[in-house]
Amino acid sequence: MNVSQAEFQNMKEEIVKDLIARLMDECGLTMQQAFDAVYTSHVFEKLSDPKTGLYFQSSGYVYSFLESELEEAK
Repeated sequence: MNVSQAEFQNMKEEIVKDLIARLMDECGLTMQQAFDAVYTSHVFEKLSDPKTGLYFQSSGYVYSFLESELEEAK
């Protein structure tokens, strides 16, 4: 399915917002720590590439990948 650049950006931003909120709620991170964790992750890199289609997935699905990545980094 083709979406405009603006639609893609909005969908990506909604997922990022949810990821940050979950990291703060579930992991006790500060807002800055949560922003840093999301924006420096491989998951964000993939989410930023429309070819992956990751932006079409639920934020819970994307969060599961982020959670795994952060666990591996420990």
